[in-house]
Amino acid sequence: MNAPLVHPPKADAVPSSEGTTPVMAQFLAAKAAQPDAIVFFRMGDFYELFFKDAEIASRALGITLTKRGKHQGEDIPMAGVPVHALDGYLARLIRQGFKAAICEQLEAPAEARKRGSKAVVHRDIVRVVTPGTLTEDSLLDARGANRLAAVSVRKGRAAVAVVELSAGSVDAVACSLEDLGATLASFRPSEVLVPDRLFSDAATKAALDGSGGVVQALPQALAEPAGARVRVERLYGVASLDGFGAFEEAEVSALGLIAAYLETTQAGKIPALSPPRRSGDSGFLAIDPATRLSLEIDRTQRGEREGSLLACIDRTVTSGGARALAERIARPLRDTTAITHGLDAVEWLLERRDLRRDLREGLRASSDVARATSRLVLGRGGPRDLAAIRTGLSIAEAIAGLFPPARDPLTGPPARIAACLDRLTLSPDLGRLRVDLAEGLVAEPPHLARDGGFVSAGYRPELEEARRLRDDSRRVVADLEARAVAEAGVPFKVRHNAVLGYFLETSAKAAEPLLRPSGESPFIHRQTLANQVRFTTVELSELDAKISQAGYRALAIEGETFETWRRTVQSLARPLQAVAEALAELDAHSALAEWAEEVGAVRPTVDGSVCFEITAGRHPVVEAAVKAQGDPYTPNDCKLDGSGAAASRLSIVTGPNMAGKSTFLRQNALLVVLAQAGAFVPAKAMRLGVVDRLFSRVGAGDDLARGRSTFMTEMVETAAILTQATDRSFVVLDEIGRGTATYDGLAIAWAVTEALHDRNRARTLFATHYHELAGLETRLAHVCNLSMAAREWNGDLVFLHEARPGAADRSYGVQVAKLAGVPAAVVSRAREVLDRLEGEKAAAISLDDLPLFAMAEPAPSPRSSAVEDALQAIEPDELSPREALETLYRLKGLGRR
Repeated sequence: MNAPLVHPPKADAVPSSEGTTPVMAQFLAAKAAQPDAIVFFRMGDFYELFFKDAEIASRALGITLTKRGKHQGEDIPMAGVPVHALDGYLARLIRQGFKAAICEQLEAPAEARKRGSKAVVHRDIVRVVTPGTLTEDSLLDARGANRLAAVSVRKGRAAVAVVELSAGSVDAVACSLEDLGATLASFRPSEVLVPDRLFSDAATKAALDGSGGVVQALPQALAEPAGARVRVERLYGVASLDGFGAFEEAEVSALGLIAAYLETTQAGKIPALSPPRRSGDSGFLAIDPATRLSLEIDRTQRGEREGSLLACIDRTVTSGGARALAERIARPLRDTTAITHGLDAVEWLLERRDLRRDLREGLRASSDVARATSRLVLGRGGPRDLAAIRTGLSIAEAIAGLFPPARDPLTGPPARIAACLDRLTLSPDLGRLRVDLAEGLVAEPPHLARDGGFVSAGYRPELEEARRLRDDSRRVVADLEARAVAEAGVPFKVRHNAVLGYFLETSAKAAEPLLRPSGESPFIHRQTLANQVRFTTVELSELDAKISQAGYRALAIEGETFETWRRTVQSLARPLQAVAEALAELDAHSALAEWAEEVGAVRPTVDGSVCFEITAGRHPVVEAAVKAQGDPYTPNDCKLDGSGAAASRLSIVTGPNMAGKSTFLRQNALLVVLAQAGAFVPAKAMRLGVVDRLFSRVGAGDDLARGRSTFMTEMVETAAILTQATDRSFVVLDEIGRGTATYDGLAIAWAVTEALHDRNRARTLFATHYHELAGLETRLAHVCNLSMAAREWNGDLVFLHEARPGAADRSYGVQVAKLAGVPAAVVSRAREVLDRLEGEKAAAISLDDLPLFAMAEPAPSPRSSAVEDALQAIEPDELSPREALETLYRLKGLGRR
């Protein structure tokens, strides 16, 4: 599906504020500031939406559309959602690709009244919610990253900048234009920012279409390098970006788009971001969007996580670890040293089962420190985020203690694990924060700081004094209620509201004696309702003031304490993010070790050669599904050599449908992904010369949105392979040329095979039903044939799922049709036509001689014989021995006729 494109609306889409009420003028000012967002305007306990925003939200959310007042003689459309339900409605809007601006009340109505009776409560936009800038847990997938990406092209080079605002990570990748689609798809962004001039470039637009995110068009001026550099420096609070590395112009431009967008959407709040991690176009295995979809690396072709490679191997126990593993699988490495370091970490933990068990148990109790930190820095966090940081720091300290000091560098933890342990060693400042939160924050804090009740008893003496006064006063209120009931003889109840404060309430009938004129009564009438009457006393009024002051003071002290902790977290954001990253990385390593032990995976050898050698390899996802049904999985070997020295460079794979050709092809491609992601592989052995680009064209569908047939889509993907594959690439192709005439398809398949062998020189597996291609084994120097074995048994076809040397002698299509349930008459006619074709290959057969499309009449059912009729008439249980013998002689006589 193509990503939706969002353009800012025209300026005249915002109604004029001329002749409006003060509140409506306030809304229109907010709307003018964010014309392309749906403005949620806070009014008491509701967020109201007006004009076009109300109409759009009504359709998108299924909420009631009403009217309120008039604007320039026309009714004002209005809709609203309760404050407490905002997150749910925002999630639905964001999933549909909308932006939402949150316009909050920034003061209490009482404060506004101090400026005059007609003063309007001050409101302003506090943030703009977009698909790529979510931070709330309720709007995010805990185990999946939510990324905002930006694309820029400068001087023939492309760049992708990516920020995960909820965790504070930033990446910048410079790449060639042909790798832009693969680079962007590897991050799986939720939202992509693009300078508007790039939409005229077909290649860039194709890359954006394959990203899967909502595409936001921004003015080209925001991508100019000089201004972009200034915005990025302002975002990080530095005088120069040189300390982060030597960025290309395109990278600075893309980072500048991110910085500009964050300034707008976060309403001036500066997020806590890690320095940009730079990786050039040689850092990661390039996997284009079509290949990702074909191999189902992190999502199936239906768009679901379940059933993908990632879901199959995921044994992580924390949300941060799940995100780290997903990134590792989505962006396998190219550098053999980095791959080796990852494999070292997995192997070290695999060999230490007890340590791995303790590590995973400790991690299981951890929290999402990265997202909690990000929310607190942006002013959206609460006491529970502080509790998450407290838990994370405590777990970090405990996990660091699980690993004994390394006395011998040869037996100590490998480099990747040692680096994680260094980050888990808390600095004095982090240690003080952990102790402070352990002492000052209650075990189960509330969600919102404004509710209070999250500071531990005894942590602040002045808070305890205010709480004591507040709580004692509550007891005094109860005593006062009892005395009032005794004195008046009326069943009073002490109530409270924001207008009257504390008051005594009773029924209208019970209040009648107190409403009669009497100069001596201490009860002062305040309000009469339909069924209740309310009174106060001098003592109750004085107590009301004391209680209010004590309660407000307690909340103010707790709010001040929370803000102190929040500022501390803000100042320590980067060390906290380092702790979170270390916990996530350890979880990912230990999860891969756990999976390797479960499935019997082995460590691959990854080197700089162009070899590809698999012994008894298995498809991780298919094997899990087969074993879940109680069936065995048949492993297969595969050997290729790009140089052609030790093995052929290209294997042509033939065999019947359903015999496992596609599984065999995907299996070997997925083992490349796992090996270069630093994971063990399900096989007995594997040697891999590092791959630069991975291509898979296995199955295809039409693309109606772009007017492409199945065959056209197949040819576009094949063209990309032929123009981009190198001698270090790995290519799997299935059924090239099947969507056109037989001879056309065969010619295309033949030419593609020759090009991959002679010009691209890529390691290739090519599955086909064109048995004529098997002849290339003798025509090209480095081609071999493989076939998926099958056998006929008693007229049925049995698939062996084994890849064997040599070409298949036939495709068994008729037998497969029979297995699929095609009617017997059709199968019989197909077999008749096939026999005729195969028997007369040497002769020219015309369609007149062989009516291919004439359906054979079903053969008439044969009439039963006299013997069969006699047998049907016999009732064996009713025959005596003598009668049975006589019947047998009679049947024998009938058989002679």
